[in-house]
Amino acid sequence: MLNSIKNLFGLQNTDYAELVKNGAIILDVRSKGEFASGHIKNAINIPVDQLQNNLSRLKDKNKCIITCCASGMRSASAQNILKNAGYTEVHNGGGWMSLNNKV
Repeated sequence: MLNSIKNLFGLQNTDYAELVKNGAIILDVRSKGEFASGHIKNAINIPVDQLQNNLSRLKDKNKCIITCCASGMRSASAQNILKNAGYTEVHNGGGWMSLNNKV
């Protein structure tokens, strides 16, 4: 149960820097305005409410994807959307500022 809660909020012990080094995509699911006010370098922005209709932008379902947002809630939703769509390696990175310090 505790691991499920940690995973939901992006608190699992994942080496995000290593994932990015190995080619992981950082998917920022905040609004366009939030993204424009600051984001992780090279992150892709697809707002969570538009993700389902933009899955074609994430062509390789086997590529590692790290989702992030402002706090970890929208990125958890995005993680579920991606997993339900067949993406195999999706991590909830939580809030983008915290994730930025880990990559």
